[in-house]
Amino acid sequence: GQEGEDLYFLFFYIFKLACSKSLHVIDPYLFFSSNKKKIQPNPGMEKHQHPVKGFTKQSDLKNHQRVHTGKKPHQCSDCGKSFSRPSHFKLHQRIHTGEKPYHCSDCGMSFNLQNNFKRHQRVHTGVKPFYCSDCGKSFAQQSDLKKHQRVHTGEKPYHCSECGKSFTAQSSLKKHQRIHTGEKPYHCSDCGKSFAQQGNLQNHQRVHTGVKPYYCSECGKSFNLQSTLKLHQRIHTGEKPYHCSDCGKSFSRQSSLKLHQSVHTGVKPYYCSECGKCFTQQSHLKQHQRVHTGEKPYHCSDCGKSFIKQSDLKKHQRIHTGVKPYYCSDCGKCFTQQSNLNLHQRIHTGEKPYHCSDCGKCFTLQSNLKKHQRIHTK
Repeated sequence: GQEGEDLYFLFFYIFKLACSKSLHVIDPYLFFSSNKKKIQPNPGMEKHQHPVKGFTKQSDLKNHQRVHTGKKPHQCSDCGKSFSRPSHFKLHQRIHTGEKPYHCSDCGMSFNLQNNFKRHQRVHTGVKPFYCSDCGKSFAQQSDLKKHQRVHTGEKPYHCSECGKSFTAQSSLKKHQRIHTGEKPYHCSDCGKSFAQQGNLQNHQRVHTGVKPYYCSECGKSFNLQSTLKLHQRIHTGEKPYHCSDCGKSFSRQSSLKLHQSVHTGVKPYYCSECGKCFTQQSHLKQHQRVHTGEKPYHCSDCGKSFIKQSDLKKHQRIHTGVKPYYCSDCGKCFTQQSNLNLHQRIHTGEKPYHCSDCGKCFTLQSNLKKHQRIHTK
């Protein structure tokens, strides 16, 4: 009847603020479904369906129309950036003013956006509303879930333009690119040393602070790096995951395996420029070079004597401490050096490895062989 027709057009009056560019279809009959029995439309009247998006306020319509026109009338006087909505402009201004109106009652941290504040609160509540359908792992942020899902899909959308290597996260790509650029943005305030990654800086700073947060549950020894703790724990577990393909010997460290392999290859890449002697390790070359330079950096605090090698200093210090850590299992005699124990054990084993080429006589000590050889040279 007339009542139904009047309400029908009243609907379009209320929602006359509509955007004709939107593709949403509004059917007024949906809004009066509860009154369909009471209100019947004019049989001769066509069913009005308009491809419009409706708004209750003219200001909302104007804001929406800027999506189509691209108009951004709200310009920031600080940086010149423009915005279509005044609300977005106000949020942006907090970047320049430093305003952070959302405060966390748990830790006091402040935020400029409410959604950032809500995300932060999950740190305290432990809420992780985003679940991985593949493995069930949950995340506090949807962005973290998306990154995680790439583990299952194998997707690596971030590519290095220099070498073509691909990454699952943009942050990983940025870290990688520093290999090519040489950029080291993280600086140590104590010594000025620079690092490509913040984690490496944090590890380095423990050199200055002396903090060693990683403890061995077996012996209580502490370390400044977790990786160093893992290497140390192999002393207790006996794990030696690195195997020599030539002789089958195993090592707890990859670096030790590489050094060992030079026994088979014969490669000695470190050369002394003074005498031409070659070494398998750079550290051995440095020690050797002290023969030429006369440098003796290791000093005895008891008598002031200096040494080329730290190991030689430790051996020497046993003269002052009286420590004799090497025991003979046959007679219990103790020695300050393992080499002296080895020589002593020949008394028990009867081993005489030094032979006289003139008469065939054997000796336990090389010094005794040399003394003997004087008989033949007279």
